[in-house]
Amino acid sequence: MTNAPNVRLTGHIDVPADRMAAVSAALPLHIALTHEEPGCLSFEVTKDPMTAGRFLVAELFVDRAAFDAHQTRTKASEWATITAGIPRAYNIEEIPT
Repeated sequence: MTNAPNVRLTGHIDVPADRMAAVSAALPLHIALTHEEPGCLSFEVTKDPMTAGRFLVAELFVDRAAFDAHQTRTKASEWATITAGIPRAYNIEEIPT
């Protein structure tokens, strides 16, 4: 039997200067809640040293179901409210295990 592939999201979110304080304040809870999710293998959001206002995002989940559960939780979270309308550029791919 083949294992389900991991799901990896990589990319960035570009936070406007006038929203940086609110996003930065909400980020630690968003990261902590994601780390607690079943199936989260890694979740990192770090400031891009080259582009002001940009956060680099790297997520890895054990399978599509865990990734989809994360997306569902996130869409109903305070993080979604605080970051609504902020430009994101993400690539999502399945990684064979």
